[in-house]
Amino acid sequence: MFDGYDSCSEESTSSSSSDDSEDEVVPSIPASLPIIKNNGQVYTYPDGKAGMATCEMCGMVGVRDAFYSKTKRFCSVSCSRSYSSNSKKASILARLQGKPPTKKAKVLQKQPLVAKLAAYAQYQASQQNQAKSKAVVPAEIFDWGRYICSNNTVGAPVSCFKHAPMGTCWGGIAEGVRIEVLNSDTSLSTKVYWIAEIIKLAGFKALLRYEGFDNDTSKDFWSNLCIPEVHPVGWCASSGKPLVPPKSIQHKYSNWKAFLVKRLTGAKTLPPDFNSKVHENMQFPFKKLMRVEVVDKNYLCRTRVALVEQVIGGRLRLVYEESQDQSDDFWCHMFSPLIHNIGWSRSIGHRFKRSDVTKKIEGQADAPAQVFQKVKDVDQSGDWFKDGMKLEAIDPLNLSAICVATVRKVLADGYLMIGIDGSEAVDGSDWFCYHSTSPSIFPVGFCEINNIELTPPRGYTKLPFKWFDYLREMGSIAAPVKLFNKEVPNHGFRQGMKLEAVDLMEPRLVCVATVTRIVHRLLRIHFDGWEDEYDQWVDCESPDLYPVGWCQLTGYQLQPPASQSNREMPQSVPKQKKKAQQYKGQKKKRKIPVGRRPFSQAGRRRSSFSGDEEQSPPPYPAQGPTRPRPRTHLHQTHKSESLLRMKEEAAEVDEFTFSQGTSDQESNGSGSYYIKQEP
Repeated sequence: MFDGYDSCSEESTSSSSSDDSEDEVVPSIPASLPIIKNNGQVYTYPDGKAGMATCEMCGMVGVRDAFYSKTKRFCSVSCSRSYSSNSKKASILARLQGKPPTKKAKVLQKQPLVAKLAAYAQYQASQQNQAKSKAVVPAEIFDWGRYICSNNTVGAPVSCFKHAPMGTCWGGIAEGVRIEVLNSDTSLSTKVYWIAEIIKLAGFKALLRYEGFDNDTSKDFWSNLCIPEVHPVGWCASSGKPLVPPKSIQHKYSNWKAFLVKRLTGAKTLPPDFNSKVHENMQFPFKKLMRVEVVDKNYLCRTRVALVEQVIGGRLRLVYEESQDQSDDFWCHMFSPLIHNIGWSRSIGHRFKRSDVTKKIEGQADAPAQVFQKVKDVDQSGDWFKDGMKLEAIDPLNLSAICVATVRKVLADGYLMIGIDGSEAVDGSDWFCYHSTSPSIFPVGFCEINNIELTPPRGYTKLPFKWFDYLREMGSIAAPVKLFNKEVPNHGFRQGMKLEAVDLMEPRLVCVATVTRIVHRLLRIHFDGWEDEYDQWVDCESPDLYPVGWCQLTGYQLQPPASQSNREMPQSVPKQKKKAQQYKGQKKKRKIPVGRRPFSQAGRRRSSFSGDEEQSPPPYPAQGPTRPRPRTHLHQTHKSESLLRMKEEAAEVDEFTFSQGTSDQESNGSGSYYIKQEP
């Protein structure tokens, strides 16, 4: 595993000595950190000047750093000892004459041959490996490590993101784990490695410190643990790669092998199949030209056929089938509730726009139904959602708001068409499809109990808003609490954690973000550098949230935090359309589509669902969001329990008791909204 670190300065290897006759006895260490020898010997790669060398005994050509003696004259201990033997003269003469080494020399150098050949092969492939590694993981523009350290923050663990690569098999990777990484503190031109310890974790990224630096932080560095150049301890030995201590501390210890054995005995490392698991997790079932049904970004109430144009880290760039120049596109994750298999709309009774395309592109095929995210089966018999029932829902056109909403149509398989009260189009073109188990819809009273601002219907003047009065005025009833999804998983998120999040108003953008509030399974996501009005309420299991380092791992462009200068736009500068620049620049302005959008009302300005109306929308204005946010002055009660009883004279209504509970919870796993229904 350590490739035999007897010493970095082998002063006596050129002479025949009893010290060289036997390998140093290596203490026993756990099976998880095996020592791999070549033909019974542990091979040493002492530090030295780069280049090639030829053994003066056998004529073997190899990497100079892998040779023995201070002058790097011999390829092995055997050749060093044999230098003064009877074969010395014949071997040297043969080498000078360009002839193969003598028969005896071949026998003497046979034992470490595998190690020497591996070293030579490593030297030849070093340049190819460097080019390959650069191609796999692109250079990162935004420095997550510096950002986290300067703000003294933490990144959400990878285990919080079950849909992300390695999300379900991150295992025991934590601080203190040792890994083998490239040694950047070296003057060698060849690629060499050293062992480092994980000091701090933030998503996929880790703050690393080379072994031997102890409490010295001068050479600490951040690295993505899923890049090809990160390996479990023991990989170098099994792959024939050199382990070389950093130049800054190479003279700190005289016996590096003994030092490593002492430090690594009992230590944890990555699983031996870690790299293969990363590769496996980066394979996705969706392929280019697969046909799917996806929400129409211009008419939320219906779906359209789209083709998969691009797959990046599980995110899909979908181009609507009728698009002439592929500019009419939409981004979403493959597990998004907005995407379905062909035929889904007809099966549940959802509105669908038929495609006028008659000629299909060669190679396109319908995506198999099994690759889509499955929803929970529900029993719609008996006491179920009915048209006209009231509830609270996240506004799909303004994700910072939870609004008063109404069930407009009950579909099959548990799906509901929801409308936002006071903001609906006459033809229902902005109704949105939520599944009954969706974590984005809530029972009446959820916001009041959890101290969340509820957005009342637009134009409603009786403030502060009271559900009692509103239900009576509208002649409506509240949807039964028992019908809502009240399961709260132990998600692991904490307030203040950093992550990478999709701006769902412009779903092509993935931005630096922070969890600012947690209410059961609901997360409030803030985009760093932007005003709170751009925040989003999302579920803890949303496929649009990713660990720190996800963009670097998948090759997706990360949008850095916006500065004040970037957000401000001179009023005198006219807006101009720009050519498409995918994943580049700051966050774009949320803008409503012009022309075909049917639900634009007088005095009403709603944020766009897609943000893709222009090929490259202009930056956000400094004055804030485009849609005004009505504010409700909620009555705060100091009693430990508040009762909200809703009665309707025209229809029979259930009575509910809402018990006051803690509103900002990290993760209680209780599976309850603190709302219980009276018998």
